[in-house]
Amino acid sequence: MSILVIAEHDNVQLKAATLNVVAAASKIGGDVHVLVAGANAAAVAQQAAKISGVSKVLLAESPALADGLAENVAEQVLALAPGYSHILFAATAAGKNVSPRVAARLDVAQISEIQSVLSADTFERAIYAGNAVATVQSSDPVKVITVRTTGFDAAPEGGSAAVESVTASASAGLSTFVGREVAKSDRPELAGAKVVVSGGRGMGSAENFKILDPLADKLGAALGASRAAVDAGYAPNDWQVGQTGKIVAPQLYVAIGISGAIQHLAGMKDSKVIVAVNKDAEAPIFGVADYGLVADLFTAVPELVSTL
Repeated sequence: MSILVIAEHDNVQLKAATLNVVAAASKIGGDVHVLVAGANAAAVAQQAAKISGVSKVLLAESPALADGLAENVAEQVLALAPGYSHILFAATAAGKNVSPRVAARLDVAQISEIQSVLSADTFERAIYAGNAVATVQSSDPVKVITVRTTGFDAAPEGGSAAVESVTASASAGLSTFVGREVAKSDRPELAGAKVVVSGGRGMGSAENFKILDPLADKLGAALGASRAAVDAGYAPNDWQVGQTGKIVAPQLYVAIGISGAIQHLAGMKDSKVIVAVNKDAEAPIFGVADYGLVADLFTAVPELVSTL
């Protein structure tokens, strides 16, 4: 039994999500291979080779793979698929873009966002916004799986896998790369941050959201937001945490002015320590918080910053 993990990277650096997917693959059992599909990505392949539990790294390099176009990456995965019993992707925007294409072409049912491995063919995944956990068993000859990265601790370094070059697939010819606008920030990336400070509708305005900047600076935190805050225009879309946003599980999650709608809780309730500040003592967020402060955030946040 061999498992193929599709690495996420930018041709320079391996994304942290790949480490969580390798950890999930190791729990399934069997040889774990990592596919690095890109251009001039040899450095990424070397990083992947150092992950504990990886027995081989496959490096496919081509200009058609340089920008991670889903159609072209899917062709590369499909070219290698006959040799594997499981194909694993991170449940990120990139993984969710490629995995359904692969599953459809293989005519198998995709198993989405697993958070636990029970056996080689049986997995657990959250449903109903995290209110229930479904146990899913697959009889498909090839299991195409996306992994909720917050469900697995990152695989450590310590490996010394061989790197093997494989023939790159030709471009699918279905799309071309036009351009990319990347949001630049000095703060940690939200999905992988160890500390997250999030604001909700209680912030009142986009201007008031700036109150969170000093707190995030003190904690070295990424900034997040509830869907209500994003919909109201208080924060950009890429800050959204929740069922329809990013799923996070930092060491510390600070929720400011967030009531705790079920969709938001689904995106952050696996955080190690949750701190909530809300003036409504009955807010649902206090049901999951380890520490709760019933207070006006416009008074409490400056006091927290001063104390820190």
